[in-house]
Order: sequence, then structure tokens, then C-alpha cells
Amino acid sequence: MSSTLHTSPRQRWTGLAVLVLAVTLVAVDATVLSLAIPSISETLRPSGTQLLWIGDAYSFVLAGLLVSMGALSDRIGRKKLLLAGSTAFGVASLLAAYAPGPGWLILARALLGVAGATIMPSTLSLIRGLFPDDRERATAIGIWGAGATAGAALGPVVGGALLEHFWWGSVFLLNIPVVLLLLVLGAWLLPESRDPRPGRWDVLSVLLSLAGVIGVVYAVKEAAAHGVARWDVPVAAVLGAAALTVFVRRQLRLPAPLLDVRLFADRRFTAAVLASLTALIGLSGVVFVTSQYLQLVRGYEPLQAGLAELPAFAGAVVGGLLTARLVRRTGARAALTAGLLAMGLGVGMIGWVQQDTTYLVVAAAFLIVGTAEGVVYTLGADLVLGAAPADKAGAASAVSETAYELGTALGIALVGSVATSLYASGLAVPAGTGPEAAARAGESLGGAVEAAAGLPAALAEPLLASARGAFVHGMNVAAVLAGASLLAASALAWRLLRGLPRTAQHEDRQVQHEEQPVQYEDRQVQQQPAERVKADA
Repeated sequence: MSSTLHTSPRQRWTGLAVLVLAVTLVAVDATVLSLAIPSISETLRPSGTQLLWIGDAYSFVLAGLLVSMGALSDRIGRKKLLLAGSTAFGVASLLAAYAPGPGWLILARALLGVAGATIMPSTLSLIRGLFPDDRERATAIGIWGAGATAGAALGPVVGGALLEHFWWGSVFLLNIPVVLLLLVLGAWLLPESRDPRPGRWDVLSVLLSLAGVIGVVYAVKEAAAHGVARWDVPVAAVLGAAALTVFVRRQLRLPAPLLDVRLFADRRFTAAVLASLTALIGLSGVVFVTSQYLQLVRGYEPLQAGLAELPAFAGAVVGGLLTARLVRRTGARAALTAGLLAMGLGVGMIGWVQQDTTYLVVAAAFLIVGTAEGVVYTLGADLVLGAAPADKAGAASAVSETAYELGTALGIALVGSVATSLYASGLAVPAGTGPEAAARAGESLGGAVEAAAGLPAALAEPLLASARGAFVHGMNVAAVLAGASLLAASALAWRLLRGLPRTAQHEDRQVQHEEQPVQYEDRQVQQQPAERVKADA
């Protein structure tokens, strides 16, 4: 609800608290699994490829459906879709917790992605309606972004604590009480909002976007892991690219598209989406490999590893909360570019971490990466909302969230695949090791640790030494590549935002937008001028 609906600040901020709870739920599920990977490897015995799919199936499906679900929330009501999706999220969490094999766990993670796709865009678009005032909305988005990163922070810590005492499925049961609380508070505190002129929800566009995203990402993931020689890689790439091309052309023809692709003509919008995508590739990829490094190379217990990663996520919370103040001082162009630059340097530091590197170096890299990511992610969401009409907030928010989730999936796929590929090529299995143990060790570092447990010390020690050395080398190379991509993204963001007027979203001057009608519980109100985040000329 907005001030034009004569709602009190208390009602607005309590509504925000519910939305932060929702986004925290989805963020926790994106990271809580990272520390459970060694336990899952030991219990379910997935192959190296299955292990990557367990990690990224959630984000792949979520990314493929976010735009479609964002548009659906504009049509049927954002609150309604949020509560329905939360219910489905709880059911899928139960299935994941008791999955009997790797295939079932991948399926459950995909279903969690479907449910999560209904939650994420609804939260950000409801913020657009709750806070029509520019200053309040900037603060609210900062808190929302901090909630997302706080959830990512809680994931490894709480997951590590659970894994100290329970089996790996307990990390999914963590979602159930959060879902119940969200359903009760959301039904009570949140207003309903929707597009008053939604148009038809085009099912063909939904299928095209899902097929396109999953096809392209699958091709990238498999090419990074196995090369392009396999027949399925070029086929998936061509089919995915073709589906995305048809999707874009269809959106340009539809009177009520799922996604107004003309939004990408706004350089603020494009820069924000690309920045969010690249930042999450770097963050999620590094977290994926360093979680294994901390446990399987340095020998940390799950809870200890979760606490070791805390500087990254604590920094992200601080970065999100400080974004509005930073933008007021420097402008969006400088803030976004500096965030990407700092993040690239922090990720690159992981490229020089060895088995015996002091933890202070690792913690410093985590802190730099997390703080910079908090700024980039929060500012990206702010820029996206400022560029979109109010009545299309759901679809526009979904683009921002698609970049977030697609970046998470690509980070695990690309960084994880590079690390896995280099690990496999660098592993030296000692002579005398049985073929089954050798094959198991070649799949992943977790497999090598498990295989070594069944070997005599004369074979186990050199196998573990080689496996750990090969994994660290793969992690180093992957981190340097991820850091270089972030540096390139910082240069691109600086170029895209060049020449844009330095608006005063947080100052006295306001750039006026055309007023947009927004419907709340069948009442029409006039939306306040949409915000314009300032950008350096």
C-alpha cells in the first residue's frame, strides 16, 4: 500500500518485513545446500555431473520461469501468487528432504525452482506498490536486498549447524517453519495488487522462455565440463538460442507481452541486468567451490565452514544497506562500476589461495566480494524498478530476479565445471588403486575423499594429496576467470551509463515520470512519480 491509500508508515514497514521474510526463504535455499554437498556425495553417490545438477537445477528452473511468473503476478495478483508459491515451496522442500536418490533430489530441486519463481518477483513488485515515494522505496529496496543476502548468509551457518547433528535432508526441512510463518503473516499484512489492464498470459511465451533459458545454460554448462564434441551441446545451444529468438520476436508483436523487451533500450535497465548477472556468477561460483575447499581441503567441519564464509554474506548485508547513501554521494554510474571492480579484485584473490594460505586472506577476499555484491545487487534492482512502468512492476522485477538466479546457476555451472574439469585432468591416481576407487576419485573431490577412506594408508595419502592439489588448482583458475569477467563487466557498465543525466533521486530535484494507475483491492490510485536513480554523466 502507498501513502496515497492513507496507510501509516507502520503498515508499510510491517508489510516490508513479510516480503523480506519471503525473499530470505528463497535465498536460504540457494546457499544452504553448498555445505551439504560432501554429505550428499557420501550418501546418495551422485556422479560429478549429477552433483552439479543438484547444485544448479533449482536456479536453472527458477531463472527460466521468473519472467513468466512475474507477468502472471501482474495479472492474477501479486499477493495471491506469493502465498500460493510459498505453499508449493513447502511441499517441494519435504520431497527434497526425503529424496531416495540423486535423480529424485534433482527433481525436487527443480520443483523448488518452480515454486521459488512465484515468490521472488512478487516481493519486489509489491515493494513498488507499498512505497511509491522515491526515498522510502530506495531504503526499502536496500533492506530487501540485505534480507536476500542475509538469507544467503544464514544458509551455510544454519545448514552447517544442522549437519553437525542431523542428516543432509534437514537443510530442506528448515524451510517448513518459515513457510508457515510467511503464509500466516502474508495473508494478514500484505495488500493485493495487480495490473488493472493485464491482457492475456501467453502460454507459448512461457514455454519459449523456459526452453530458451534452460537450453542455452545447459549447453554452456556441458561445454565447460566436457567440451563441445558431444552432440547434445550444440543441439541444446541451437535450440535454446532459437527459442529465445522466437520469444523476443513474439513479445514485440503481442499487445500484452510477458516481457516488454523494449525496456532493454533503456541503458540503465540493461546495465543493471548485466551487472546483477555477472556479479552473481562470480559470487555463487566462488561460494560453490570454496565450500568444498574449506571442508575437503582444509578439513573444516560443516558449521566451521559456514562461519568461515560469513564475511562474504555479512559484507553483502552491509553493502545493501549502504547502497542508497553511496549513490547519493557518487551517483549510480560510479557506484555500480566501483562495485563490480571491487568484486572482480576480491574474486581474483581466490586465484592465489593455496592449501596452507592463512584464513585471513580468504576472509578478506570474502568480505570484499560480499560487500561489493551487496551494492551491485541492490542498486541493480533499484535501477530496474526505476526504468519500468508501475503497472508492469512484476514483469520488470522478474528480469532483475532472473539475472540473480541465472547468475547463480551459471556461476555454479561455469565456475564449478571449470574447477571440476581441471580437477579431473590434474588428478594423479597412485598405481595399485582399484578401478572403482579410481573412477570414484576422478568424479569429484568428495569422491576422492570417500575412495581414500577404503584404501590402505600407502595409497590413500598420495591420492588425497593429489586430489586436493588438483582441486585447488582448478579453484584458482576458475576464480581468476570469474574475476576477469567482473572487471570486464565494470567497464561495460561504465560505458552503458555514460552520458545519462545525473538525476537527483535522493536529492531535491526529481525527474517526473508519467503517472501510472495501480489497482489495490479494486481501487484505482495514481502512482507517485517513478524513481530515477542518478547516473554519472
